[in-house]
Amino acid sequence: MPAFVTKPAPDFNVTAVVNEEFKPVKLADYKGKYVVLFFYPLDFTFVCPTEIIAFSDKIDEFKKRGAEVLGCSIDSQFSHLAWIQKPRAEGGLGGLKYPLLADIKKDISRDYGVLLDDGIALRGTFLIDKAGVLRHALINDLPLGRNIDETIRMIDALQFFEQHGEVCPANWKPGALTIDTKNAGKYFKAANA
Repeated sequence: MPAFVTKPAPDFNVTAVVNEEFKPVKLADYKGKYVVLFFYPLDFTFVCPTEIIAFSDKIDEFKKRGAEVLGCSIDSQFSHLAWIQKPRAEGGLGGLKYPLLADIKKDISRDYGVLLDDGIALRGTFLIDKAGVLRHALINDLPLGRNIDETIRMIDALQFFEQHGEVCPANWKPGALTIDTKNAGKYFKAANA
């Protein structure tokens, strides 16, 4: 069974490019931190670099929240490194502030339910909590790029719930009204005043 929200996130142990070096990366190494694991189809493509760069450009926002970002595709670590070292103006990544996992055996993509029959991964985004439980999953088709700010918003919502025990309604942002499930009427009255 592929990864499922509310269940432990499938572990992995693969080679990744970290600060332009090849290093082993295991999900278990991130226990005690929030993890955003995202999948993309292939290196040296079109929508993929826009997303990978957007995650890198917002890395400080993830770090402020105690979250680590891990990117993953079915490409090798050698392909990842070549793409990272290529300048952005030439379609490369121009450096990267988080690890890119090499899922060459396609086990991680399969375990997270994003592997297509033709052997590439859909654009999956997974939020894993500090205990290693999968709390949020979003999977886009190949031509649909994701919204990085929405990923950050989901971390904020999860952390707010964990700290306050109140749930976050549609379009919630930090500072907005939340719902105390023991007194939901208070929220609905205020939201519809």
